Amino acid sequence: MSQKLSLQNALLTLEQLQQTPSREDGITEEQEDNMRQLGCHFIQTAGILLKLPQVAMATAQILFQRFFYLASLRKFAVRDISMGSIFLAAKVEECPCRLTDLVNVVDHLCKRFQRKSLEPLQLYGEGYYELKNAVVIAEMQILKKLGFNVHIQLPYAIMVNYLKVLELTEHPTIPQRAWSLLNDGLRTSVYVCYQPPTIACSVIWLAAREAGVPLPTSPAWWDVLDSNLEDIENIAGHIKSLYYKDLPVTELPLTIDQVEPYLNKRQGDSISQRTGRVSRFS
Repeated sequence: MSQKLSLQNALLTLEQLQQTPSREDGITEEQEDNMRQLGCHFIQTAGILLKLPQVAMATAQILFQRFFYLASLRKFAVRDISMGSIFLAAKVEECPCRLTDLVNVVDHLCKRFQRKSLEPLQLYGEGYYELKNAVVIAEMQILKKLGFNVHIQLPYAIMVNYLKVLELTEHPTIPQRAWSLLNDGLRTSVYVCYQPPTIACSVIWLAAREAGVPLPTSPAWWDVLDSNLEDIENIAGHIKSLYYKDLPVTELPLTIDQVEPYLNKRQGDSISQRTGRVSRFS
Protein backbone atom coordinates (compact mmCIF):
# COMPACT_ATOMS: atom_id res chain seq x y z
CA MET A 1 0.00 0.00 0.00
CA SER A 2 1.51 3.34 -1.06
CA GLN A 3 1.78 6.18 1.43
CA LYS A 4 1.55 9.87 0.62
CA LEU A 5 4.11 12.29 1.99
CA SER A 6 2.53 15.60 3.02
CA LEU A 7 4.52 18.81 3.40
CA GLN A 8 1.73 20.34 5.47
CA ASN A 9 2.09 20.68 9.22
CA ALA A 10 0.69 17.90 11.38
CA LEU A 11 -2.41 19.22 13.16
CA LEU A 12 -4.09 18.03 16.33
CA THR A 13 -7.60 16.66 16.65
CA LEU A 14 -10.17 18.22 18.98
CA GLU A 15 -9.81 15.21 21.31
CA GLN A 16 -6.04 15.69 21.51
CA LEU A 17 -6.53 19.35 22.38
CA GLN A 18 -9.06 18.66 25.12
CA GLN A 19 -7.58 15.47 26.63
CA THR A 20 -3.88 16.27 26.95
CA PRO A 21 -1.57 14.01 28.98
CA SER A 22 -1.11 16.86 31.47
CA ARG A 23 -4.88 17.23 31.94
CA GLU A 24 -5.15 13.48 32.51
CA ASP A 25 -2.37 13.85 35.10
CA GLY A 26 -4.43 16.26 37.18
CA ILE A 27 -3.03 19.55 35.87
CA THR A 28 -5.73 22.15 35.23
CA GLU A 29 -6.17 23.89 31.90
CA GLU A 30 -4.95 27.19 33.37
CA GLN A 31 -1.86 25.59 34.94
CA GLU A 32 -1.00 23.80 31.71
CA ASP A 33 -1.49 26.96 29.67
CA ASN A 34 0.77 28.93 32.02
CA MET A 35 3.51 26.29 31.89
CA ARG A 36 3.32 26.10 28.09
CA GLN A 37 3.61 29.87 27.86
CA LEU A 38 6.56 29.79 30.25
CA GLY A 39 8.36 27.30 28.03
CA CYS A 40 7.75 29.34 24.88
CA HIS A 41 8.83 32.54 26.65
CA PHE A 42 11.95 30.73 27.87
CA ILE A 43 12.76 29.51 24.34
CA GLN A 44 12.27 32.94 22.77
CA THR A 45 14.44 34.66 25.39
CA ALA A 46 17.18 32.02 25.14
CA GLY A 47 17.12 32.21 21.34
CA ILE A 48 17.65 35.98 21.45
CA LEU A 49 20.63 35.59 23.80
CA LEU A 50 22.05 32.85 21.56
CA LYS A 51 21.50 35.11 18.51
CA LEU A 52 19.47 32.46 16.70
CA PRO A 53 17.26 33.46 13.76
CA GLN A 54 13.55 33.83 14.44
CA VAL A 55 12.74 30.77 12.33
CA ALA A 56 14.78 28.61 14.72
CA MET A 57 13.05 30.07 17.78
CA ALA A 58 9.65 29.57 16.15
CA THR A 59 10.45 25.97 15.20
CA ALA A 60 11.63 25.27 18.76
CA GLN A 61 8.41 26.63 20.26
CA ILE A 62 6.25 24.53 17.94
CA LEU A 63 8.29 21.41 18.77
CA PHE A 64 7.80 22.24 22.47
CA GLN A 65 4.03 22.65 22.01
CA ARG A 66 3.72 19.43 20.00
CA PHE A 67 5.72 17.47 22.58
CA PHE A 68 3.43 18.39 25.45
CA TYR A 69 0.38 17.21 23.54
CA LEU A 70 2.03 13.78 23.70
CA ALA A 71 3.63 13.97 27.16
CA SER A 72 2.71 15.31 30.60
CA LEU A 73 4.15 18.41 32.22
CA ARG A 74 4.20 16.35 35.41
CA LYS A 75 6.77 13.97 33.92
CA PHE A 76 8.97 16.23 31.80
CA ALA A 77 10.47 19.54 32.92
CA VAL A 78 9.72 22.77 31.08
CA ARG A 79 13.40 23.69 31.32
CA ASP A 80 14.65 20.42 29.84
CA ILE A 81 12.20 20.21 26.93
CA SER A 82 12.82 23.90 26.17
CA MET A 83 16.56 23.19 25.95
CA GLY A 84 16.03 20.10 23.82
CA SER A 85 13.65 21.98 21.51
CA ILE A 86 16.18 24.76 20.95
CA PHE A 87 19.04 22.33 20.33
CA LEU A 88 16.96 20.29 17.85
CA ALA A 89 15.37 23.28 16.10
CA ALA A 90 18.78 24.87 15.54
CA LYS A 91 19.81 21.73 13.65
CA VAL A 92 16.55 21.56 11.70
CA GLU A 93 16.92 25.20 10.59
CA GLU A 94 20.64 24.70 9.84
CA CYS A 95 21.93 27.21 12.39
CA PRO A 96 23.35 24.86 15.06
CA CYS A 97 24.33 26.36 18.40
CA ARG A 98 27.15 25.17 20.63
CA LEU A 99 26.02 23.00 23.51
CA THR A 100 28.21 24.95 25.96
CA ASP A 101 26.58 28.23 24.91
CA LEU A 102 23.10 26.75 25.29
CA VAL A 103 23.85 25.36 28.76
CA ASN A 104 25.26 28.69 29.98
CA VAL A 105 22.31 30.67 28.63
CA VAL A 106 19.77 28.26 30.13
CA ASP A 107 21.46 28.38 33.54
CA HIS A 108 21.48 32.20 33.41
CA LEU A 109 17.79 32.34 32.46
CA CYS A 110 16.73 29.87 35.16
CA LYS A 111 18.39 32.07 37.77
CA ARG A 112 16.96 35.24 36.26
CA PHE A 113 13.40 33.90 35.90
CA GLN A 114 13.40 32.75 39.52
CA ARG A 115 15.20 35.83 40.85
CA LYS A 116 18.27 34.00 42.09
CA SER A 117 21.83 35.28 42.27
CA LEU A 118 23.24 35.54 38.73
CA GLU A 119 26.50 33.78 39.46
CA PRO A 120 28.10 32.30 36.32
CA LEU A 121 27.90 28.55 35.86
CA GLN A 122 31.12 26.75 36.72
CA LEU A 123 32.43 25.30 33.47
CA TYR A 124 32.70 21.49 33.60
CA GLY A 125 31.29 21.46 37.12
CA GLU A 126 28.46 19.25 38.35
CA GLY A 127 25.75 21.74 37.34
CA TYR A 128 27.22 22.05 33.86
CA TYR A 129 27.19 18.31 33.22
CA GLU A 130 23.69 17.99 34.65
CA LEU A 131 22.33 20.53 32.15
CA LYS A 132 24.39 19.10 29.29
CA ASN A 133 23.01 15.59 29.89
CA ALA A 134 19.48 17.03 30.24
CA VAL A 135 19.75 18.61 26.77
CA VAL A 136 20.78 15.36 25.11
CA ILE A 137 18.11 13.32 26.89
CA ALA A 138 15.40 15.91 26.12
CA GLU A 139 16.31 15.98 22.43
CA MET A 140 16.02 12.18 22.29
CA GLN A 141 12.65 12.28 24.08
CA ILE A 142 11.29 14.89 21.65
CA LEU A 143 12.36 12.84 18.63
CA LYS A 144 10.89 9.69 20.19
CA LYS A 145 7.51 11.26 21.07
CA LEU A 146 7.18 12.99 17.69
CA GLY A 147 8.23 9.89 15.77
CA PHE A 148 11.13 11.87 14.25
CA ASN A 149 8.59 14.03 12.41
CA VAL A 150 10.15 17.46 12.93
CA HIS A 151 8.95 18.98 9.65
CA ILE A 152 7.49 22.42 10.32
CA GLN A 153 6.28 24.95 7.78
CA LEU A 154 6.31 28.50 9.15
CA PRO A 155 3.99 31.33 8.02
CA TYR A 156 6.53 34.18 7.85
CA ALA A 157 7.29 34.02 4.11
CA ILE A 158 3.64 33.33 3.32
CA MET A 159 2.60 36.42 5.29
CA VAL A 160 5.09 38.61 3.41
CA ASN A 161 3.69 37.36 0.07
CA TYR A 162 0.11 38.02 1.22
CA LEU A 163 1.06 41.56 2.25
CA LYS A 164 2.40 42.10 -1.28
CA VAL A 165 -0.85 40.80 -2.79
CA LEU A 166 -2.84 43.20 -0.58
CA GLU A 167 -0.40 46.06 -1.31
CA LEU A 168 0.35 46.56 2.39
CA THR A 169 4.12 46.11 2.42
CA GLU A 170 4.71 49.87 2.60
CA HIS A 171 2.18 50.54 5.35
CA PRO A 172 3.88 52.14 8.37
CA THR A 173 2.54 49.70 10.99
CA ILE A 174 0.79 46.65 9.53
CA PRO A 175 3.82 44.56 8.39
CA GLN A 176 5.68 44.91 11.69
CA ARG A 177 2.54 44.39 13.75
CA ALA A 178 1.60 41.28 11.78
CA TRP A 179 5.13 39.90 12.28
CA SER A 180 4.87 40.53 16.03
CA LEU A 181 1.49 38.79 16.15
CA LEU A 182 3.00 35.73 14.45
CA ASN A 183 5.67 35.59 17.15
CA ASP A 184 3.14 36.05 19.96
CA GLY A 185 0.92 33.34 18.50
CA LEU A 186 3.66 30.79 19.15
CA ARG A 187 2.66 30.88 22.84
CA THR A 188 -0.82 29.62 21.95
CA SER A 189 -2.11 26.43 20.35
CA VAL A 190 -2.82 28.01 16.95
CA TYR A 191 0.31 26.57 15.29
CA VAL A 192 -0.80 23.02 16.08
CA CYS A 193 -4.43 23.67 15.07
CA TYR A 194 -4.20 25.64 11.80
CA GLN A 195 -2.06 25.59 8.69
CA PRO A 196 0.40 28.49 8.08
CA PRO A 197 -1.59 30.24 5.29
CA THR A 198 -4.61 30.65 7.61
CA ILE A 199 -2.39 31.93 10.44
CA ALA A 200 -0.79 34.42 8.03
CA CYS A 201 -4.22 35.69 6.96
CA SER A 202 -5.32 36.03 10.58
CA VAL A 203 -2.41 38.22 11.70
CA ILE A 204 -2.85 40.46 8.65
CA TRP A 205 -6.59 40.73 9.38
CA LEU A 206 -5.90 41.61 13.01
CA ALA A 207 -3.11 44.08 12.24
CA ALA A 208 -5.28 45.81 9.62
CA ARG A 209 -8.19 46.08 12.07
CA GLU A 210 -5.93 47.61 14.70
CA ALA A 211 -4.64 50.10 12.14
CA GLY A 212 -8.15 50.92 10.90
CA VAL A 213 -7.32 49.84 7.35
CA PRO A 214 -10.22 48.25 5.39
CA LEU A 215 -9.37 45.20 3.28
CA PRO A 216 -11.12 44.06 0.06
CA THR A 217 -14.48 42.35 0.60
CA SER A 218 -15.76 42.03 -2.96
CA PRO A 219 -14.55 39.39 -3.47
CA ALA A 220 -13.49 38.71 0.12
CA TRP A 221 -9.70 38.73 0.28
CA TRP A 222 -9.58 35.68 2.56
CA ASP A 223 -11.56 33.66 -0.01
CA VAL A 224 -9.04 34.61 -2.68
CA LEU A 225 -6.28 33.35 -0.37
CA ASP A 226 -8.18 30.10 0.38
CA SER A 227 -8.87 30.85 4.04
CA ASN A 228 -11.97 30.85 6.20
CA LEU A 229 -13.14 33.94 8.10
CA GLU A 230 -14.26 31.90 11.12
CA ASP A 231 -10.80 30.32 11.41
CA ILE A 232 -9.18 33.75 11.00
CA GLU A 233 -11.28 35.19 13.83
CA ASN A 234 -10.62 32.18 16.10
CA ILE A 235 -6.86 32.52 15.65
CA ALA A 236 -7.03 36.27 16.28
CA GLY A 237 -9.02 35.66 19.46
CA HIS A 238 -6.44 33.20 20.79
CA ILE A 239 -3.58 35.61 20.14
CA LYS A 240 -5.39 38.63 21.59
CA SER A 241 -6.21 36.68 24.76
CA LEU A 242 -2.49 36.72 25.61
CA TYR A 243 -2.63 40.47 26.20
CA TYR A 244 -5.30 40.30 28.90
CA LYS A 245 -3.32 38.16 31.32
CA ASP A 246 0.09 38.54 32.95
CA LEU A 247 2.29 35.45 33.06
CA PRO A 248 3.51 34.85 36.67
CA VAL A 249 7.00 33.81 35.53
CA THR A 250 8.63 33.73 38.97
CA GLU A 251 5.92 31.42 40.36
CA LEU A 252 6.01 28.82 37.57
CA PRO A 253 8.02 25.58 37.72
CA LEU A 254 11.01 25.14 35.42
CA THR A 255 12.23 21.81 36.83
CA ILE A 256 10.41 18.63 37.78
CA ASP A 257 11.06 19.05 41.50
CA GLN A 258 9.25 22.42 41.37
CA VAL A 259 6.09 21.05 39.71
CA GLU A 260 4.38 19.43 42.69
CA PRO A 261 4.88 22.42 45.06
CA TYR A 262 3.47 24.69 42.34
CA LEU A 263 0.42 22.50 41.74
CA ASN A 264 -0.22 22.06 45.46
CA LYS A 265 0.11 25.79 46.12
CA ARG A 266 -2.30 26.65 43.31
CA GLN A 267 -4.76 24.07 44.60
CA GLY A 268 -4.47 25.50 48.12
CA ASP A 269 -4.96 29.06 46.82
CA SER A 270 -8.06 27.95 44.91
CA ILE A 271 -9.55 26.29 48.01
CA SER A 272 -8.78 29.38 50.11
CA GLN A 273 -10.48 31.63 47.57
CA ARG A 274 -13.60 29.44 47.49
CA THR A 275 -13.67 29.28 51.31
CA GLY A 276 -13.28 33.05 51.49
CA ARG A 277 -16.19 33.57 49.12
CA VAL A 278 -18.40 31.22 51.15
CA SER A 279 -17.53 32.89 54.47
CA ARG A 280 -18.31 36.36 53.09
CA PHE A 281 -21.78 35.29 52.01
CA SER A 282 -22.63 33.02 54.98
